[in-house]
Amino acid sequence: MSPARSRLRLAAGLVALGLAAGGAAAEVPHAATVELEFASPSAPVVVDGLALFRVRGVSSYPAEERAAAIAARIGALARDAAVDPATVSVARVDGALRVQAGERFVLSVFEADARLEGADPAELAANHARRVREAIERYRHDRGRAVLGRAALVAAAALAVAALLSFLLLRVGGRLEAALESRYRSRVRALGVQSFEILRADQVWHLLAVAVAFARGLGLLVAWGVALDVALGRFPWTRGLALDLGGLITRPLAVLAASTAAALPDLVFLAVLLLLTRWGLGLLRLFFDAVERGALSISGFEREWAVPTYKLARLGVIALVLVVAYPYIPGSQSPAFKGLSLFLGLLASLGSSSFIANTIAGYSMTYRRAFRVGERVRIGDVYGEVTDVRLQVTHVRTPKNEEIVVPNSLILGSSVVNYSRLAAERGLILHTTVGIGYETPWRQVEAMLLLAAERTPGLMKEPPPFVRQTALGDFAVTYELNVHCDAPQRMEALYTALHRNVLDVFNEYGVAIMTPAYEGDPPEPKLVRREDWYRAPAAPEADPQPSAKPTQ
Repeated sequence: MSPARSRLRLAAGLVALGLAAGGAAAEVPHAATVELEFASPSAPVVVDGLALFRVRGVSSYPAEERAAAIAARIGALARDAAVDPATVSVARVDGALRVQAGERFVLSVFEADARLEGADPAELAANHARRVREAIERYRHDRGRAVLGRAALVAAAALAVAALLSFLLLRVGGRLEAALESRYRSRVRALGVQSFEILRADQVWHLLAVAVAFARGLGLLVAWGVALDVALGRFPWTRGLALDLGGLITRPLAVLAASTAAALPDLVFLAVLLLLTRWGLGLLRLFFDAVERGALSISGFEREWAVPTYKLARLGVIALVLVVAYPYIPGSQSPAFKGLSLFLGLLASLGSSSFIANTIAGYSMTYRRAFRVGERVRIGDVYGEVTDVRLQVTHVRTPKNEEIVVPNSLILGSSVVNYSRLAAERGLILHTTVGIGYETPWRQVEAMLLLAAERTPGLMKEPPPFVRQTALGDFAVTYELNVHCDAPQRMEALYTALHRNVLDVFNEYGVAIMTPAYEGDPPEPKLVRREDWYRAPAAPEADPQPSAKPTQ
């Protein structure tokens, strides 16, 4: 260990011993006071809630303990009626400056204390002695009977005024609010822009009532705060509490004002950035609104892409603005803010995987043009009409009037059959199959199928229906009837009508439709006789005239 460091530690030890002794040796030898530069921060000497001056300490004898010991000595002198405040003086003992009352020690003044105040040690000691005399005199004066009596009267008056103001605020204010409500509530109008209602009338009135209640509560808080401050500040025992009570209100306001003043340049920058961002987003919205209306066309860019593209562009602009604004947000560099940001980022990364996947899938489907609202589609096992396409999910209404919510990520990984996209231009082909025995001429079967298609209303005449033979089975030939329609929303009804007409035509011409479990010809053909077509409870209806049977 170096000699300088050894001397430093020795001097600090001497300081601690002197501070703890408090006797004739006072608090330190004068030779060691230079080392108090390395002592702990200062603390105020407080008597009856009022700070007299500040003192320093060392690690083994902190400033708070030293200040409390000095305040206790001053209080003991003030309580001793035999002590004359005029005897408080400054003396130099063993090279140190001491403040004492007669022979009774109060405190020592060191060069470090003088450097703390930026004054000469002798001047500082004289100033401390003067404040000690004033503290002793004030201590005795504030505890006089006449002074305490006047303090009690003032405190009672302050509390009475606060109680009266509270009564007026609660009773008279409540009646005034009731009168205003009965007279003016019906006149409060909703707030809105053109036909868009921002706040309903009852919400506006509720906000006004909340504002009135807040003002009333603030008035009560101020009234009782002032009353307690006056009442407690009049008594020496509670004067410190009164100062702390005022500090509870003024300290946060002072901190808030100081923080606001320090952050004012950053707040101005954020305000300008916010205005520029709003203007930029407004111009962006006008541009894409023009594209959506068709007033502005971009080659290869569909009009229905305008809204999702605007949302993507807006998200990118906001993300960029947040990155730029982050360093200028007040408190963004604090550990708490960084910890909160890290926590939120962790939650987002853990819980948003499906959200992000569905969002990307939603935008991908928009630009793939897989389907639109109102089109009839099949997505995997889901079949129906698209009623809504959102960023996360797609809503499909089935023919059974069931709503199915399909995640967009599932749609992105599945095949999508769109029945409506080409129906208006080329017609959607509906098809049905029948199995007919080899003994029936294929020309007759095709003619009967085409006749059934002709009798079915709602089908397109052009392109004309056509028949294909899809299989030559063991016992029957499989025929496929293909017809065109331009209304995919009526697929189920058209299929039903077509099947009915196929059954009627085959019954008219006495041709049996083979069953899948055919093993041999039955004794009688499996046909429905014409006179049995309308067995109860079926109701007769106008039948088309059967055409002449094809020549076999």
